Amino acid sequence: MARSSSGIVAGLTAAAIAAVGFLGYQASATAPAHPPQAAAQEPAPAASPAAAGKQDPAKPVPLPEGSGSGVRVVYSVGQKRVWLVADGGQPPKSFTVMPSTVHPKPGTYIVGSRSGAVTGSDGVPIEHVVRFATAEGVAVGFSARVDGATPEPDPNKKTGGIRMTRADGDAMWAFATINSKVVVIP
Repeated sequence: MARSSSGIVAGLTAAAIAAVGFLGYQASATAPAHPPQAAAQEPAPAASPAAAGKQDPAKPVPLPEGSGSGVRVVYSVGQKRVWLVADGGQPPKSFTVMPSTVHPKPGTYIVGSRSGAVTGSDGVPIEHVVRFATAEGVAVGFSARVDGATPEPDPNKKTGGIRMTRADGDAMWAFATINSKVVVIP
């Protein structure tokens, strides 16, 4: 049975390659030899990743101005983004996060406690919890859900967990130890 199914797969693959080649030939045969003069004189501007709402993964996201100095974690509530700024002039590691429903005020904070694995205020198992503030009576900190998901929090609950992927949570855990500086910006 393996021989007949491999023959079918080979036949289908050859047919698909032939179809793609034929469609490519057809497209090139019907394309104009020269672009219209207006297009040649005035090329359309390329859409930047920022304009399209997407960041080019090959380019680092610039650290916001006014985000402090020295070794620190920078958290932008508005950009839903974190930067891990090390010393030595290397580019900071940056990644997106899902903010909680309770936000700390802009300012400088210090990591006060950490937990390897706990249950979050939303009842979900989380890991690599790095707490740095209290707002509206709720502890605020970075964490990753054990299941790896980063859904929007329930707007009806007061939660302080700023969620990230597990890989980003690993990076945060290694970087933000007790007494590390966290700068929160709008």
